[in-house]
Amino acid sequence: MKDYSAFKNTRRNFISNIAMATAAQVVVSPLFANNTDKIYSATEITVGQVIDQFISEVPGGKLEKTVDTLKSGSLDMKVTGMVTTMFATVEVIKKTIALGANFIIAHEPTFYSHTDSTEWLEKDPTYEYKKTLLKENNITVWRCHDYIHKMSPDPVTMGVLKQMNWEDKMINKNPNLIQLTNQNLKEVIFSLKSKMSVDELRYIGNLTQPINKVLFIPGAAGSQTHIAAIKMFKPDLLVCGEVEEWTTVEYVRDYRSKGDAISLILLGHIASEAPSATFILNWAKERYPNLLVKHIPAGNSLSFL
Repeated sequence: MKDYSAFKNTRRNFISNIAMATAAQVVVSPLFANNTDKIYSATEITVGQVIDQFISEVPGGKLEKTVDTLKSGSLDMKVTGMVTTMFATVEVIKKTIALGANFIIAHEPTFYSHTDSTEWLEKDPTYEYKKTLLKENNITVWRCHDYIHKMSPDPVTMGVLKQMNWEDKMINKNPNLIQLTNQNLKEVIFSLKSKMSVDELRYIGNLTQPINKVLFIPGAAGSQTHIAAIKMFKPDLLVCGEVEEWTTVEYVRDYRSKGDAISLILLGHIASEAPSATFILNWAKERYPNLLVKHIPAGNSLSFL
């Protein structure tokens, strides 16, 4: 879930950042550089050292306020193996145990809220089962959400662009604005379904509408971000992760009703941010080549009938 307010990236700042990126080349984060000189022994590494190393390579360093905290386990635990995933689901935890790994880096919450607060879950059987499973098997879970989104360009967004072959279609190297040619809405939908491995997509629009400028905002940025960006950039198409059905969706419907051509595609939160786990996987393999590092997909929680 990309929360644009979590690291002083308010709605105003986010829109401002998009605008500035259209006028200047995006600065590449150090994590995109080749850091092969930073290689560490798997026999000596602890959870805390892995986390500290990752944070040290993020522009601006440590955050005072963040949801990127341990959800279970200990900073002092020696890492036997590392798993990257979108969600530390019960199934992902069980597969981690079977691998002999003990450290999960997840992009999204473990305990069903953005802050992973658990007071409201006390004595809940599902929460207690998951907490016990982690504790009894000495599994540490760290969420890496704010830090990865703090990079510029955002590795999560860039991962989607790579899957879509949109890397060379950025407007002034801005990953949130894409220039397409000779494609209509139906073709964009089928391309997203095929390349992002999504069974079904929800959309608003005329399937024959020509699509030139695409505004891409992954995760759950919120309706105010979506609407402010639409107003500023006037895209032919907004592709976003997820929205409440009574906010951005209804705005787009009314926007069209007054005679303006705009379409909307809901890619789904998981599909729009899954590349976060791949990025961390590659980062960890480069830093710790002697350590077991695997990606375990959490999969899509919803099915379509």
